[in-house]
Amino acid sequence: MLAPLPIPLSLLLGAALAASPCPLCRVAPDSVGMDAARLELVDRAAQRGLSYDGYPGMAVVVGRDDRVVWERGYGRLGWDPDSRAVDPERTMYDLASLTKVVATTTAIMVLYDRGKLRLDDPVGRFLPAYRHGAKRRVTIRMLLEHRGGLPAGIPLWGRARTPRAARRLVLDAPLVYPPGTREVYSDVGADVLGFVVEAITGERLDRFVTRAVFRPLGMRSTMFLPPRADRPRIAPTEIASSRGHPLRGEVHDESADALGGVAGNAGLFATARDLARFAQMMLDGGTLGGVRIVSDSTVALFTRRAAGWRALGWETCAGGASCGQHMSERAYGHTGYTGTSMWIDPDNHLYVIVLANRVHELPDGRVPPVAVLADVRADIADVAELAVLEDGVPVAMPDGLRADRAIGWNGR
Repeated sequence: MLAPLPIPLSLLLGAALAASPCPLCRVAPDSVGMDAARLELVDRAAQRGLSYDGYPGMAVVVGRDDRVVWERGYGRLGWDPDSRAVDPERTMYDLASLTKVVATTTAIMVLYDRGKLRLDDPVGRFLPAYRHGAKRRVTIRMLLEHRGGLPAGIPLWGRARTPRAARRLVLDAPLVYPPGTREVYSDVGADVLGFVVEAITGERLDRFVTRAVFRPLGMRSTMFLPPRADRPRIAPTEIASSRGHPLRGEVHDESADALGGVAGNAGLFATARDLARFAQMMLDGGTLGGVRIVSDSTVALFTRRAAGWRALGWETCAGGASCGQHMSERAYGHTGYTGTSMWIDPDNHLYVIVLANRVHELPDGRVPPVAVLADVRADIADVAELAVLEDGVPVAMPDGLRADRAIGWNGR
């Protein structure tokens, strides 16, 4: 095992600055060039989703120009009427595949920035399992772009009795097409990237990213493997899980669970407010409150559209889906299966964070229809963008929200 990489002293000394109330102070929307009346439509969209049982609760944060202009919780952590109300600062959600960018890609960015890896390095430079056959051609860049030739996923849960055995199954996963020839969104590739981080740093992924990113940014409620003491504030996911018990504070993704709860593809828990700190760091070119995580050039490189509509690790907004119709072509973000999303628009210096637990079954056992959350979070992204004033003048609003039409919502 390699010795852990040291964290630059500037990061450690700057942690106190990162925890200060600013640069994420709550301000009136008009102070950062946004229309407050339009932003109120966020309430309408979120409440409509609640009324159709699309999710038990939701946390929303919108920020612009280093300030927070909207931060509200809706509903409750679970369907039980005695469940706690959602609080964007306190309620933790299972981020699912947001882990890929907030943890894994960011760890790769840090290592790239420090000169510990290059994007076109073969993965085999760090992992012996990739030193034979066609796997020798797989590079770090290919994995970030989901072009490494790996399958979307492989069954781990139930096949591997230990995290070590699950890791071996991931490393032994065969290529399903020649590296670099096709794009297939791959959890396996993200897990391999996590192993690369561990090979370079000599630390488990969660420990490195906590030291190098979360702690310096003051993201105190962002973690893998949250302790039992935090469970009362964690939104539950499945009730009837394949593990034989309800899931609350345990990663929902079965492959990540088989890997011990720490994986490159899933496993991270966080609050919406913590993600606002992260998003602001990205908007500010890798720095927040005097703490630099990566260089501005690294942020620009990793978030620039590279292969189709993908960036390096990140997705870019192709118009539609969770980023809505009005974000710029330079906007980037990601979603998570459990009901989470984060979108960052550098052209408008804006971010939109929506966290929900839409996989949480209703009391009658039904899973909420995915169309509800899909429409609501697209509406919220659109409302945030359309609230930005251009030369003091609002652009035209659409006739109505998707949430008003409720197409495919299976209304009661």
